[in-house]
Amino acid sequence: MHRLSSRRSVSALLRLRGPAAGCRPSAAAVANTATENDVRGGPYPAVSRGWCNIAGPSHSLNLKSSLLSGRRYESTAAANDASPPPSAEKYEYQAEVSRLMDLIVNSLYSNKEVFLRELISNASDALDKLRFLSVTEPQLLKDAAADLDIRIQTDKDNGIISITDTGIGMTRQELVDCLGTIAQSGTAKFLKAVKESKESGSDSNLIGQFGVGFYSAFLVAERVVVSTKSPKSDKQYVWEGEANSSSYSIREETDPDKLIPRGTRLTLYLKNDDKGFAHPERIQKLVTNYSQFVSFPIYTWQEKGYTKEVEVDEDPAEAKQEGEDDKAERKKKTKKVIEKYWDWELINETQPIWLRNPREVSTEEYNEFYRKTFNEYLDPLASSHFTTEGEVEFRSILYVPAASSMGKDDLANPKTKNIRLYVKRVFISDDFDGELFPRYLSFVKGVVDSNDLPLNVSREILQESRIVRIMRKRLVRKAFDMILGISLSENREDYEKFWDDYGKYLKLGCIEDRENHKRIGPLLRFFSSQSEHDMISLDEYVENMKPEQKDIYYVAADSVTSAKNAPFLEKLLEKDLEVLLLVDPIDEVAIQNLKSYKEKNFVDISKEDLDLGDKDEEKEKVTKQEFGQTCDWMKKRLGDKVASVQISNRLSSSPCVLVSGKFGWSANMERLMKAQTVGDPSSLEFMRSRRVFEINPDHPIIKNLNAACMNSPDAEDALRAIDLLYDAALVSSGFTPDDPAQLGGKIYEMMGMALSGKWLSAPEVQSTPGGSQTPGTLEAEIVEPVEAADSQK
Repeated sequence: MHRLSSRRSVSALLRLRGPAAGCRPSAAAVANTATENDVRGGPYPAVSRGWCNIAGPSHSLNLKSSLLSGRRYESTAAANDASPPPSAEKYEYQAEVSRLMDLIVNSLYSNKEVFLRELISNASDALDKLRFLSVTEPQLLKDAAADLDIRIQTDKDNGIISITDTGIGMTRQELVDCLGTIAQSGTAKFLKAVKESKESGSDSNLIGQFGVGFYSAFLVAERVVVSTKSPKSDKQYVWEGEANSSSYSIREETDPDKLIPRGTRLTLYLKNDDKGFAHPERIQKLVTNYSQFVSFPIYTWQEKGYTKEVEVDEDPAEAKQEGEDDKAERKKKTKKVIEKYWDWELINETQPIWLRNPREVSTEEYNEFYRKTFNEYLDPLASSHFTTEGEVEFRSILYVPAASSMGKDDLANPKTKNIRLYVKRVFISDDFDGELFPRYLSFVKGVVDSNDLPLNVSREILQESRIVRIMRKRLVRKAFDMILGISLSENREDYEKFWDDYGKYLKLGCIEDRENHKRIGPLLRFFSSQSEHDMISLDEYVENMKPEQKDIYYVAADSVTSAKNAPFLEKLLEKDLEVLLLVDPIDEVAIQNLKSYKEKNFVDISKEDLDLGDKDEEKEKVTKQEFGQTCDWMKKRLGDKVASVQISNRLSSSPCVLVSGKFGWSANMERLMKAQTVGDPSSLEFMRSRRVFEINPDHPIIKNLNAACMNSPDAEDALRAIDLLYDAALVSSGFTPDDPAQLGGKIYEMMGMALSGKWLSAPEVQSTPGGSQTPGTLEAEIVEPVEAADSQK
């Protein structure tokens, strides 16, 4: 018969072991096996949030839930029920305790510094339990004058950290039960007992839930000593455990110098590599980051100093020189020195104002909290303090910073440390990748505190769940309400400053968050053909629309000047139709994703089939008959450069324009995509839009070319004029010519033909009847004969 061992191979933490075929253990063997397994011990202390208050019989480490101690039992059933085969035996899961501790200590936590957060949370729970129990049992507090607080003392030379609380403490039996049981949460059991009692109110300040927080001490400590005194016991007991050990010890405290009136003192003897945590400045920083909003005061032992004046010993030689006759009272010489001493310093002075009623918090308090929490020196532009109840309950304060700390162009990194997540006032994380806020709202700063969030066991990672999605949706909604409040402010400069810093983020939201288009739209700002210096909102554009105007017109370019002077706007400016000028590289993509605003579609006036609502079919028919042959002639000359040549309805002063197809890139987008460092040339060629060459039939150049088409379609000058007309339209429409040098050569050639020696100052020449040429007017050059003779000499 195979005998079960309480030790298992390290390679398998949990596995089910079956018996040998045909073997059935006797009752004695089962008893022996169970007894043997009961005496097996574990290597580490274990306590959950707060010190456990539940009694238990065993002095060994018990593995709860599926981590059981390794007993096996025979399967039994009622005689009248269907029984399993007689050879079937029941086995319980086995666990290698030392391996399990290694996994808990080294795998649960990604950051060593959270050990202090976990241990302070334990101490806070112990204080909360004492405060709760003292309501019905006042005698728990009568024997001790100690205040309810937490004190942390360090010895950086020896690498020792001591954490003392004046909470509920533990008896000997509770030490055995709580520190000897893995994954048993004393706080969870305490809350369950409270809920089941008639006194319904459970204390929501209690933090613990998993029962593994105490193990975080072994992230940095090689030995942990727990000295505890319960008000229910007259004796103080000491629990001691070491890393990589399968046992622990409990003894009574006999040293009078180490006695405490009530509570628990944890002493951590740090590993050599982690002794840096014993520096007082490091402890102060960790407490401020993780536990500054714990409801009980936290003190740390800090070195302080004050300046005082001390007398300076007078030089005997100077005293002798002054003489004995000087009996007047002289002023004693002093110097200033810094006197150093050690004392307790309160760390968590900042109060969690999000727990207060918003009506009771002043603007100055919000601003001060913002500056201290996020290390800012400027007051925020706006803040929003709210409480959400119902399916998800949490409290939050959100801020819009006065200036962007990430830079206007830093939109690619979704990870920020602007949102600090707290669970029951204990800091959990500020490293999020879009779980609570989308990337385009990453500039918003704030705190979020909830009593019940889906965290992993290490309480470092927020798990994805429906609750988190609901929370994210409500946070985003409140952020938009806050930004909308800035935009509606009487001080227009506030929103101009906001837009200058964060406008690109909201445009990014048009691309990434379709669900909130209705909230983003009113916040957008653009230049327009009627407002070149001050940006306008889409609401202002809609208010200024003509009664017959159905769409919102826009054009994209690299500057306001080039956008307003583009030939696409000529007819619209004549009709006094306002056009949005999109000059930011992200503008065009944002508007294309927004698609419409208040049931008005966005229309790019640089693309084909522009409808201005003034079509005259009879006139168009006559114009096409007159210039139809010319369009075909131009198309034949241009070939594949254009998809077609059409009569334009958007030009008034320019002879022609080159417009993009409906479903391809505009000239501006094509320019931007070419400038991409990691652009794909193949996709560039694929997405390049079909180009339509539109001509203005009322322009003299087009009329001359129309006559040339009718009279001399093969004339070289006319064909060169078509080529040059296309190249000029290419540049004026925002496209980049494929061969700029060739374009320059055509321009020089046309200039030469146009000038043709117009301003040359050549002498007039007359021909004689004999064929010889005589100058009509000559200027005589006077030469001195004497000077010429002298020079020859």
